[in-house]
Amino acid sequence: MGHFKNLTIATALAGLLGVTGLAGPATAQESDPSLLALGVGWYDFNLGDDEAADFRIEYRHGQGFFDILKPFAGLEVTSDGSVWAGAGLALDFKLGNHVALTLSSGPGYYSEGDGKDLGSELEFRSQAELSYIFDDKARLGVAVSHLSNAGIGDRNPGTEVLSLYYMVPLHSLTGN
Repeated sequence: MGHFKNLTIATALAGLLGVTGLAGPATAQESDPSLLALGVGWYDFNLGDDEAADFRIEYRHGQGFFDILKPFAGLEVTSDGSVWAGAGLALDFKLGNHVALTLSSGPGYYSEGDGKDLGSELEFRSQAELSYIFDDKARLGVAVSHLSNAGIGDRNPGTEVLSLYYMVPLHSLTGN
Protein backbone atom coordinates (compact mmCIF):
# COMPACT_ATOMS: atom_id res chain seq x y z
CA MET A 1 0.00 0.00 0.00
CA GLY A 2 2.97 2.32 0.60
CA HIS A 3 3.87 2.20 -3.08
CA PHE A 4 0.33 3.20 -4.06
CA LYS A 5 0.55 6.09 -1.58
CA ASN A 6 3.79 7.30 -3.20
CA LEU A 7 2.22 7.18 -6.66
CA THR A 8 -0.82 9.06 -5.31
CA ILE A 9 1.49 11.76 -3.94
CA ALA A 10 3.25 12.00 -7.32
CA THR A 11 -0.11 12.29 -9.08
CA ALA A 12 -1.23 15.04 -6.68
CA LEU A 13 2.05 16.92 -7.23
CA ALA A 14 1.65 16.70 -11.00
CA GLY A 15 -1.91 17.98 -10.68
CA LEU A 16 -0.70 20.88 -8.56
CA LEU A 17 1.93 21.74 -11.18
CA GLY A 18 -0.76 21.81 -13.85
CA VAL A 19 -3.14 23.94 -11.77
CA THR A 20 -0.48 26.47 -10.81
CA GLY A 21 0.76 26.84 -14.37
CA LEU A 22 4.25 25.51 -13.63
CA ALA A 23 3.63 22.77 -16.16
CA GLY A 24 2.58 23.42 -19.69
CA PRO A 25 -0.97 22.64 -20.73
CA ALA A 26 -1.94 18.99 -20.48
CA THR A 27 -4.01 19.29 -23.62
CA ALA A 28 -3.22 17.39 -26.77
CA GLN A 29 -1.53 19.65 -29.28
CA GLU A 30 -0.96 19.20 -32.99
CA SER A 31 2.72 18.83 -32.12
CA ASP A 32 1.97 15.77 -29.94
CA PRO A 33 2.50 12.81 -32.24
CA SER A 34 1.43 9.25 -31.57
CA LEU A 35 4.40 7.32 -30.18
CA LEU A 36 5.79 3.80 -30.37
CA ALA A 37 7.42 3.23 -26.98
CA LEU A 38 10.03 0.53 -26.34
CA GLY A 39 11.17 -0.17 -22.81
CA VAL A 40 13.54 -2.35 -20.86
CA GLY A 41 13.45 -2.62 -17.11
CA TRP A 42 14.10 -4.29 -13.79
CA TYR A 43 11.01 -6.19 -12.59
CA ASP A 44 10.45 -6.43 -8.80
CA PHE A 45 13.48 -4.19 -8.20
CA ASN A 46 12.35 -3.04 -4.76
CA LEU A 47 11.77 -6.44 -3.11
CA GLY A 48 14.13 -8.67 -5.03
CA ASP A 49 11.92 -11.73 -4.44
CA ASP A 50 11.20 -12.36 -8.12
CA GLU A 51 13.61 -10.12 -10.00
CA ALA A 52 13.56 -10.41 -13.78
CA ALA A 53 14.32 -8.42 -16.90
CA ASP A 54 11.25 -6.57 -18.19
CA PHE A 55 10.57 -5.74 -21.85
CA ARG A 56 7.78 -3.47 -23.11
CA ILE A 57 6.22 -2.23 -26.30
CA GLU A 58 3.46 0.38 -26.20
CA TYR A 59 1.36 2.51 -28.50
CA ARG A 60 0.66 5.99 -27.11
CA HIS A 61 -1.93 7.99 -29.02
CA GLY A 62 -1.12 11.65 -29.63
CA GLN A 63 -4.71 12.92 -29.47
CA GLY A 64 -6.58 12.92 -26.18
CA PHE A 65 -10.08 12.64 -24.79
CA PHE A 66 -11.38 16.01 -23.59
CA ASP A 67 -7.95 17.36 -24.66
CA ILE A 68 -6.42 15.88 -21.49
CA LEU A 69 -6.40 12.08 -21.34
CA LYS A 70 -4.44 10.15 -23.96
CA PRO A 71 -5.05 6.43 -24.51
CA PHE A 72 -2.27 3.87 -24.55
CA ALA A 73 -2.03 0.11 -25.10
CA GLY A 74 0.90 -2.06 -24.18
CA LEU A 75 2.49 -5.45 -23.83
CA GLU A 76 5.00 -6.25 -21.08
CA VAL A 77 6.96 -9.52 -20.90
CA THR A 78 9.55 -10.59 -18.32
CA SER A 79 12.50 -12.95 -18.63
CA ASP A 80 10.54 -15.31 -16.32
CA GLY A 81 7.66 -15.53 -18.79
CA SER A 82 5.25 -13.19 -16.98
CA VAL A 83 3.03 -11.23 -19.36
CA TRP A 84 0.87 -8.12 -18.84
CA ALA A 85 -1.24 -6.87 -21.75
CA GLY A 86 -3.44 -3.88 -21.16
CA ALA A 87 -4.62 -0.42 -22.01
CA GLY A 88 -5.42 2.76 -20.16
CA LEU A 89 -5.16 6.52 -20.04
CA ALA A 90 -2.21 8.87 -19.55
CA LEU A 91 -1.78 12.49 -18.52
CA ASP A 92 1.19 14.13 -20.25
CA PHE A 93 2.44 17.26 -18.49
CA LYS A 94 5.02 19.35 -20.36
CA LEU A 95 7.59 20.89 -18.02
CA GLY A 96 9.11 23.32 -20.50
CA ASN A 97 9.98 22.53 -24.12
CA HIS A 98 12.01 19.37 -23.56
CA VAL A 99 10.75 17.63 -20.42
CA ALA A 100 7.52 15.71 -19.81
CA LEU A 101 6.00 14.08 -16.75
CA THR A 102 3.59 11.34 -17.81
CA LEU A 103 1.25 9.63 -15.35
CA SER A 104 -0.68 6.62 -16.59
CA SER A 105 -2.93 3.89 -15.31
CA GLY A 106 -4.91 1.03 -16.78
CA PRO A 107 -6.16 -2.53 -16.35
CA GLY A 108 -4.70 -5.53 -18.07
CA TYR A 109 -4.54 -9.30 -18.30
CA TYR A 110 -1.63 -10.85 -16.34
CA SER A 111 -0.14 -14.32 -16.67
CA GLU A 112 2.60 -15.17 -14.18
CA GLY A 113 4.43 -17.73 -16.35
CA ASP A 114 7.39 -18.83 -14.20
CA GLY A 115 7.47 -15.41 -12.53
CA LYS A 116 5.73 -13.67 -9.66
CA ASP A 117 2.20 -14.66 -8.62
CA LEU A 118 0.35 -11.35 -8.28
CA GLY A 119 -2.89 -12.97 -7.08
CA SER A 120 -5.16 -12.33 -10.07
CA GLU A 121 -5.31 -12.36 -13.84
CA LEU A 122 -6.68 -8.79 -13.68
CA GLU A 123 -3.84 -6.45 -12.75
CA PHE A 124 -3.76 -2.66 -12.84
CA ARG A 125 -0.59 -0.84 -13.88
CA SER A 126 0.08 2.67 -12.58
CA GLN A 127 3.16 4.50 -13.81
CA ALA A 128 5.05 7.76 -13.34
CA GLU A 129 7.53 8.64 -16.08
CA LEU A 130 9.94 11.52 -16.60
CA SER A 131 11.22 11.94 -20.14
CA TYR A 132 13.36 14.22 -22.28
CA ILE A 133 11.73 15.34 -25.54
CA PHE A 134 14.12 15.71 -28.47
CA ASP A 135 13.54 18.27 -31.23
CA ASP A 136 12.16 15.53 -33.51
CA LYS A 137 9.60 14.66 -30.75
CA ALA A 138 11.31 11.35 -29.89
CA ARG A 139 11.66 10.82 -26.14
CA LEU A 140 14.01 9.13 -23.71
CA GLY A 141 12.54 8.49 -20.28
CA VAL A 142 12.75 6.68 -16.99
CA ALA A 143 9.65 5.27 -15.30
CA VAL A 144 8.53 3.55 -12.13
CA SER A 145 5.42 1.42 -12.39
CA HIS A 146 3.34 -0.60 -9.95
CA LEU A 147 1.32 -3.69 -10.84
CA SER A 148 -1.48 -4.59 -8.44
CA ASN A 149 -4.87 -6.28 -8.46
CA ALA A 150 -6.20 -3.55 -6.13
CA GLY A 151 -7.24 -6.14 -3.55
CA ILE A 152 -9.70 -8.02 -5.75
CA GLY A 153 -7.63 -11.22 -5.69
CA ASP A 154 -7.04 -13.69 -2.87
CA ARG A 155 -3.64 -12.09 -2.42
CA ASN A 156 -2.18 -8.81 -3.61
CA PRO A 157 1.61 -8.72 -3.31
CA GLY A 158 2.05 -6.24 -6.16
CA THR A 159 5.36 -5.45 -7.78
CA GLU A 160 7.34 -2.46 -8.95
CA VAL A 161 9.27 -2.07 -12.19
CA LEU A 162 12.01 0.45 -12.97
CA SER A 163 12.16 1.05 -16.74
CA LEU A 164 14.08 2.96 -19.37
CA TYR A 165 11.99 3.98 -22.40
CA TYR A 166 12.75 5.19 -25.89
CA MET A 167 9.72 6.59 -27.72
CA VAL A 168 9.68 7.36 -31.42
CA PRO A 169 6.94 9.28 -33.26
CA LEU A 170 5.00 6.94 -35.53
CA HIS A 171 5.11 9.44 -38.40
CA SER A 172 8.89 9.10 -38.51
CA LEU A 173 8.49 5.33 -39.01
CA THR A 174 5.73 5.54 -41.61
CA GLY A 175 6.95 8.62 -43.45
CA ASN A 176 3.60 10.42 -42.97
